[in-house]
Amino acid sequence: MWFSPDCRHFSKAKGGAPVARNIRDLAWVIPGWIERIQKSGGQVDVVIMENVEEWKTWGPVIEPPRGPMPCPKRRGETFERWRKAIRRLGGKMETRELRACDYGAPTIRKRLFVIIRFDGQPIVWPDPTHGAPDDPRVIAGDLQPWRTAAECIDWSIPCPSIFDSAEAIRATLELRAVRPLADNTLARIARGVARYVLEAEAPFLVNLTHGERPGQAPRALDLGRPLGTIVAGGSKHAACAAFLAQQNGGPRMGAHAGHGARDPLSTVAASGSHQTPVATFFAKYYGTGDGARTDGPCHTITVKDRMAHMQAALQAPPFTAAHEARPREVAEFLRAHGAWDGGDLVTLDIAGTRYVIADIGMRMLTPRELFTAQGFPRDYVIEGVWEQDSDGGRDWRSFTKNTQVSCVGNSVCPPVAAAVVKANCGQLVEKDKMA
Repeated sequence: MWFSPDCRHFSKAKGGAPVARNIRDLAWVIPGWIERIQKSGGQVDVVIMENVEEWKTWGPVIEPPRGPMPCPKRRGETFERWRKAIRRLGGKMETRELRACDYGAPTIRKRLFVIIRFDGQPIVWPDPTHGAPDDPRVIAGDLQPWRTAAECIDWSIPCPSIFDSAEAIRATLELRAVRPLADNTLARIARGVARYVLEAEAPFLVNLTHGERPGQAPRALDLGRPLGTIVAGGSKHAACAAFLAQQNGGPRMGAHAGHGARDPLSTVAASGSHQTPVATFFAKYYGTGDGARTDGPCHTITVKDRMAHMQAALQAPPFTAAHEARPREVAEFLRAHGAWDGGDLVTLDIAGTRYVIADIGMRMLTPRELFTAQGFPRDYVIEGVWEQDSDGGRDWRSFTKNTQVSCVGNSVCPPVAAAVVKANCGQLVEKDKMA
C-alpha cells in the first residue's frame, strides 16, 4: 500500500499559520489499516509513505491565542509514537529523503519516503539514475545527466511584455495576462535579469526558429560550458528567459518544447539573423531568492498558480529609432530596481556580439508544462475526466486550470514512486505473474 497523507499542516510553506490537528493526525490511518488487515488474517508485505521532510517533526499541538500550533518543545514526539506503533505490529522501517531529479524527473522536488516491510525481506533504496552534469559518474557514463526545465516549456506560446497592459496583450496576442504586475514581482524580475542574463558567465540559449519543425524541441546551448539542469519552479515560481531576437524580424516562437536543452545550438550568428535563441532562467514568486538558471532541474511545484515563463528580448545594434522606445523603458525599469547603472540602453556581450535588451516578457506556465516538470508523461490526461451518466453513457467533465495546478502540486513524482516500488516489490510482481 502507498500512503501520501496531507502535508499542508507540516510543510514549511505554510509559514506560521495555524494548523489543523485532524489533518496532522492522518498518518495514524497507516498503523490502523495494518492492524485491521492482520487481525482479519490478511498479510501486509510492503507499505510506502511519502511526505514533506518536516513530517518527522510531527508532535503535539498547543493552543496559543493565534490558533493551534505545533509545540516547539515537543517536536518529533508524535512521530516517535507512530514509529513504535508500526514496530509493535512487526514492521521494519527506514526513512530517507529523495530528490526527484536523481530519478529522471526534471524537478529538484525533495520528499521524505518511509518504507515499511513485514515480509522479512531487506528494505532497498533505489540507486540514482541521474546526476549533476559535473558528477564523475555522469562524466563516466554511469549516470544520465539531470533532465532540465527547458524540455518542459512550450516555446511556441507567446510571452507578452511586462510593460504592456492586459488590454493590449488580449488584443494583440489573444492571451489573458495579469497586468500591471505587483511591485515584488517586478523587483524579482529585475534581480533575475541582472543575475541570470547580465551577470551570467554565459546565458542559456535556445534556438527557436533555426530549421525546427512543429512538435520538435528547440536546440539549446549554454555558451562557454556544458549545459546542466534547468530550474523550473513549482507553481510558486516564475520562469524568466532572455531571447536573442533576429535583427531582420521574423517570428519569436517557432518550435514546441520537449527536446533536451543540452543539445548544441547549430548556428549562433554574430548578427543574430534568421534565428531566435532564448537565454532562460527562473524567478521565484515566493521566498527571498531571485530565481535559478534554466539549465537545472525544476524547483518544487506547489498547489497554487505562481509560475511564469519570462523572456527578455535582445537585439544586435544598430536598429532604427522606432525600436528604441521599449529598450529605453527596459533600461529605466532595471535602473529603478538597482539592476543597471549604465547608459540609456542595457547591453551585454555574448559570443563576441553586443546585444541590447529590447523587451522583457512574462507568462504563467501552463498545467501541461508543470505536469511535465513533475515527471508525468506527455500523454497523461490532466484536462478532465470521463464520468458515467445515469443512462450508462459517459460524460466528459473538464477541470479548471486551478484544479489542474492543484493536482500537480499535490502529486508524487512518478519516476521516484516507480523506482521505490520497483526496488522493494519485485518479488510481488513475480508472484502475480506466476499466479
